[in-house]
Amino acid sequence: MADLPRQEAPIRLQGQLLIADPTLREGLFQHSVILLTEHSSEDGACGLILNNPSGHTVGDFLKDEEFASLARIGVHVGGPVSREHLTFAALWWTEEKGLRYATRISAHDAIRHAQNPGTLVRAFVGYSGWSEGQLEGEIRHRSWITAKPTSELLAQSHDQSLWAETLRNLSSYHRVMAECPDDPSQN
Repeated sequence: MADLPRQEAPIRLQGQLLIADPTLREGLFQHSVILLTEHSSEDGACGLILNNPSGHTVGDFLKDEEFASLARIGVHVGGPVSREHLTFAALWWTEEKGLRYATRISAHDAIRHAQNPGTLVRAFVGYSGWSEGQLEGEIRHRSWITAKPTSELLAQSHDQSLWAETLRNLSSYHRVMAECPDDPSQN
């Protein structure tokens, strides 16, 4: 009987974090932490960069009084795709299922979610997207480190410090990676 070629098992990443490998130095994705909100081997993937604040708040864009409760929420750059749209996401933690989220929600839905204790509401312009098989290839080439989110994610600052903090919590090896300078020759 001839040996059959071994099929790789499909990677299931929806709901996980993608942490940029320190060698990934492509502008927007350098030191990024992405929540992978959708993933299938047939359709590709999309997610939101959690740690790229734009310097703007929702109030800079939505001036109507009905959105006043959202005015102070920082706007993050979620990725390079569709950056002309402002959308919202709500994140919360449950002991049974871990990190839960609702993405691409309206401002009115964001207001409703913000009223739930323990729910973090974020605003985004753009998102990150991968075509079929693209993300899997990038992971095989070690551009990304995958990790399951922890409940601490909701309490951490969603700025550039999130990358190093997330790496430090993975393992002692990753802790060393987080502490290395961008240019190791400067060490």
